Amino acid sequence: MSTSPGALAGLALSAAREAAGLVRERARGNVTVAAVKSSDVDVVTEADRDSEALIRARLTAARPDDAFLGEEGDDVAGTSGVRWIVDPIDGTVNFLYGIPQYAVSVAAEHAGEVVAGVVIDVQGRTEYVGHAADDTRPASVTRDGAPIAVRGPAPLAERLVATGFSYDRRVRVIQAEAVTRLLPHVRDVRRLGSCALDLCLVADGRLDGYVEEGVNYWDHAAAGLIARLAGARTKVTRGAGGLDLLVCAPDHGFEEFLEAVRTAGFSPVSGE
Repeated sequence: MSTSPGALAGLALSAAREAAGLVRERARGNVTVAAVKSSDVDVVTEADRDSEALIRARLTAARPDDAFLGEEGDDVAGTSGVRWIVDPIDGTVNFLYGIPQYAVSVAAEHAGEVVAGVVIDVQGRTEYVGHAADDTRPASVTRDGAPIAVRGPAPLAERLVATGFSYDRRVRVIQAEAVTRLLPHVRDVRRLGSCALDLCLVADGRLDGYVEEGVNYWDHAAAGLIARLAGARTKVTRGAGGLDLLVCAPDHGFEEFLEAVRTAGFSPVSGE
């Protein structure tokens, strides 16, 4: 069975499109909370569960020997060397409130490295697809089929940055204080509510950076690859609250942005 990144990306896109259609249809109805997870504000809906179940079913039917890591279901071991990482709705709170900023995210690892990723903006219907190079085709990263790249160099003061906030209230206090210190040094800060879509906005040049503590692997596996293929760099380190901190920016300005993030207090290493 082929492990070509291009072929894996094609399968991921097919499954993600079908799941996005399901989520779009559920959004027309009465969306309710099915359960809470890490805290009372960390919610899951039936649409999250059904979207993941659909993706699992499609991928398993096509590739029964692959492993699977999803946000809502049990991990599944595999024997093929390929593992799928799925976020069935990234931006569930936006989905719950009817705010059209949420995505379906599907990534494929081969031998422990992410080689294919798809992020679909459910309501905007925008499709971000990326895959690594292989013996038959070069690496590719696209938005609705057209190649994308990060924005060109800009002074820190002219960079538009996105962030997000943890479900842990203790960490939120730290994040809010860090954002307050970062804000005077950048153009502005956005909080849009979907890690995957924020990273894709860095990839296609509509954001200059992204930082958030409390992310999970399924939040950024696909979108992180898309950003890197488009010319960004990503780094996962320890945040000031003790959780995983994800930093993303174009490669040409990454070190300066990372230093600003550290100095603002997102990381326990101040950089001063």
